[in-house]
Amino acid sequence: MLKRYLLAPGPTPVPPEILLRMAMPVIHHRAPDFIPIFESARNRLKWLYQTNNDVLILTSSGTGAMVASVNNFFNAGEHALVVNGGKFGERWTKICRSYGLEVNELAVEWGHAVRPEAIEAELKKDPAIKAVFIQAVETSTGVYHDIEAVGEVMKKHKDVLFIVDAISALVAQDLKTDAWGVDLMVGGSQKGLMLPPGLAFLSVSEKAWKKAEGSKLPRFYFNLKKEREGLHKNQTSFTPAVSLIAGLDEALLMLEKEGLASVFARHARLAEATRQAVKAIGLNTFPAESPSNSVTAILAPEGIDGQAIYKTLREKYGVTAAGGQDKLKGKVFRIAHLGYAGTFDVITAVSAIEMTLRSMGYPVKLGSGVGAAEELLIEKRAS
Repeated sequence: MLKRYLLAPGPTPVPPEILLRMAMPVIHHRAPDFIPIFESARNRLKWLYQTNNDVLILTSSGTGAMVASVNNFFNAGEHALVVNGGKFGERWTKICRSYGLEVNELAVEWGHAVRPEAIEAELKKDPAIKAVFIQAVETSTGVYHDIEAVGEVMKKHKDVLFIVDAISALVAQDLKTDAWGVDLMVGGSQKGLMLPPGLAFLSVSEKAWKKAEGSKLPRFYFNLKKEREGLHKNQTSFTPAVSLIAGLDEALLMLEKEGLASVFARHARLAEATRQAVKAIGLNTFPAESPSNSVTAILAPEGIDGQAIYKTLREKYGVTAAGGQDKLKGKVFRIAHLGYAGTFDVITAVSAIEMTLRSMGYPVKLGSGVGAAEELLIEKRAS
């Protein structure tokens, strides 16, 4: 028997408390007993998002909320600036263009974070820009874009919406939606929130709602105006994933009990332990700067295929990580430390990497990475 360990950047492991909550008998989404569950979950989402704005709950993948961030607020021909530093920056471009927006793409070298002054320059160059789209964590590269710093730039441009894909960042990174002036922030269930895939979240500012009044792009399922009307009645426009919403309520209760500051500190500690372990093994992480707390991208050693490392981790040692995407395929592999993650998830991941590399002929000293991680995790009091 090969025991399985899920250490990919989504889906991520689901705690037993949440699994048990979702295993309760299914209730009708229009019945009175669903209302307190939905109300509890939506209010706690506002706590997690650090916002006073509504946070909509959609039954879809996170990409559904990305689509809704475009077709509810803009019109064909309007200009948008997309920060593209990886595969998910590319997704913003594809979604915007599919609805007829004119996209100015700010290309950022993979592995690097965007410079806020570069965004400022683009906004000055094209005064017709109506929105800036960005990832908080670019999952394909493991880079965190400084949303706070970009937010300071955006506050000078009152007529431009600031739209953040936080699908991989939510819970792992401290994201202050209101304080940083984020108008739309997208989240998903299957990452930091420790749930199966199937729910997407979207916080919407009053500034964005006003912009939505002039949007004439087609929409039916993702009609956020109708969703907002239902939200205030603790309902959704269409049949929601009832069991997932019950699980969401449980997940948020668990996070609330841990406390936001502790949640962010835990993710930062696990990420740093992973990076130090990688260094001790003799490898390099891919991001040249601003590594995320969600996922670590690791450069494969010279002469060893990163996809082969990813495959060996899964098939020989039962560790499901992630490979490289697009131009990074074969060059990197990725380990997540996100959501229901703790000290021994990092130890397991590092140990599996050491054993995999040794089996592939790389001269790793067994225990070198594990020891480095342990030293840091003990020092910082692992949970």
